[in-house]
Amino acid sequence: MPGEQQGSALGALLRQWRETRGKSQLDLSLDAGVSQRHVSFVEIGRSLPSRQMLLDLAQALDMPLRDRNSLLLAGGYAPVYPDGDWNAPEMAAITRALERMLRQHEPFPALVMDRYWNVLMTNRAAPRFFGRFTDLSARPNPRNMLDLIFDPRGMRPFIANWPAVAESLIQRVTRESVGRVLDDKTRELLARLLSYPDVEPGWQSPAGMGEAAVLPVIPMDFVKDGKVLRYFSMVSTVGTPRAVAAQELRLECMFPADDETEGFHMELLGNNPGPA
Repeated sequence: MPGEQQGSALGALLRQWRETRGKSQLDLSLDAGVSQRHVSFVEIGRSLPSRQMLLDLAQALDMPLRDRNSLLLAGGYAPVYPDGDWNAPEMAAITRALERMLRQHEPFPALVMDRYWNVLMTNRAAPRFFGRFTDLSARPNPRNMLDLIFDPRGMRPFIANWPAVAESLIQRVTRESVGRVLDDKTRELLARLLSYPDVEPGWQSPAGMGEAAVLPVIPMDFVKDGKVLRYFSMVSTVGTPRAVAAQELRLECMFPADDETEGFHMELLGNNPGPA
């Protein structure tokens, strides 16, 4: 009975991921280098595959590392990908690299966030910049970047192109979710964003956004002292991660979109990215 229950749980999980990726059993078997018959037997619980076969199937399905661990556990094997905190000792080399990148982006804002947009690290310019618009001390740590932008008590009143920004961010939550699969916490995040005033449920649809749809990036325009500051962002992730936390981190750097913004940005921060 334990073996049958284990096979059933494993088969259901494998089938769920195969269907999520839109692959047939034949597609998966070819990509993973196993027989279609073997894939079928795993899914119906008639066969318990080896650990290596599960890793091959997970690789073929492009599963996030966290979910690969879950697949291994369902098959009766220990996880192989470390699942510690983002600032655990084994992450020291990565966090040092991120700190260096944050410093090098001064005097413009840069942030490191987890998969749910919670801010984990920033350079000195980021809190100074956002603090020019809203009281960051009133927000609990870890601060969530999306709540800061969507909240009428946060950055939202200062965003000139609010509908385009909000729509693009809601779509990014779905598009950039780890493994392109929405977990429960991501669904909760989306539900929270959609609960803010004047947020349209239809913004989850990938429909065109007028002029913004043809731009290479979605600019975020802030209004300060009657002037409009135009920025866009670039996102970096850790290449070939071997730990769950490393895969789920991302560094977001804001860049001025024009010379006027760059000049006013320097005035806003007093030509000094250090502490206020």
